[in-house]
Amino acid sequence: MSNTILTGDRPTGKLHLGHYVGSLKKRVEMQADPANKLFIMIADMQALTDNAKNPEKVSANVLEVALDYLAIGLDPTKTTIFIQSQIPQLAELTMYYLNLVSVGRVRRNPTVKTEIQQKNFGEGVPTGFFIYPVSQAADITAFKANLVPVGEDQKPMLEQTQEIVHTFNHTYQEVLVEPKAVLPPKGQGRLPGIDGNGKMSKSLGNGIYLADSADVLAKKVMSMYTDPNHIHVEDPGQVEGNMVFTYLDVFGTDKEAIAEMKDHYRRGGLGDVKIKRYLIEVLEAEFGPIRARREEFAKDPAAVMEMLQKGSEQAEIVAANTLAEVKKAMGIAYFD
Repeated sequence: MSNTILTGDRPTGKLHLGHYVGSLKKRVEMQADPANKLFIMIADMQALTDNAKNPEKVSANVLEVALDYLAIGLDPTKTTIFIQSQIPQLAELTMYYLNLVSVGRVRRNPTVKTEIQQKNFGEGVPTGFFIYPVSQAADITAFKANLVPVGEDQKPMLEQTQEIVHTFNHTYQEVLVEPKAVLPPKGQGRLPGIDGNGKMSKSLGNGIYLADSADVLAKKVMSMYTDPNHIHVEDPGQVEGNMVFTYLDVFGTDKEAIAEMKDHYRRGGLGDVKIKRYLIEVLEAEFGPIRARREEFAKDPAAVMEMLQKGSEQAEIVAANTLAEVKKAMGIAYFD
């Protein structure tokens, strides 16, 4: 069975290991299946909903996100990589869908409510930010995606899209495809920050980035939160909540060696510096080659932007076809 998949990222900074664990690695796996048609969107319009007065933050990071995509192995000959703002049909679809959704329904969206609180918008929330679940519905349905990889916290956004699809198809004609969520395996959807607080986040400054040099990566690992009560090497240490072991569980391949280190740490006699050096080796083994590929692609930014232009042109053709079907179903394709 063939699948059409849509996913993407806001270009508000370079991508980090949390993105890699939560979605990037899975995208490369999906790309490897010839039955999958993969669309990956650099969501600059969505990023502008809360960065409208700082557009440089968004535009400057479009190239950075594209470099991260190419570095991890996304292949523009197999995957359509495009920039959201370059697909005008998405804005038009959003306008039509807004007429099918009440203000009350958007306000009840748990993800929207949480993010408005986190950003302290209050009554000053930008309208574009408030209605971005409807914009996401346009993104998804424009490409008739039947699968959308999301984290648990994004499920309400997809439910909003499903409701819009049902309403549109019932009101007009069966044109839109209902998407299903692709959730990460339990316990694998979120990587905590190196400080041990919550998830790895650009805004919290607690991330290790795919673009980080070997020296920067090493410094960040050496600053990782471990066990504050493990003061002396001979002291018994706590593994739970210790970010070094959390990361080793995610990235380490020698599970037997890691299990032995955990036992030794709990007994005492194993220092934090030693386990951190081991983690540096583990991370370098996986991300050193990614960094090297990124540096090669970065030597020719014009070629990367040309790739994004071609991908955007391909994506626009698909979105235009869907928009034409939508307008015909609504009875507003006046000149066809």
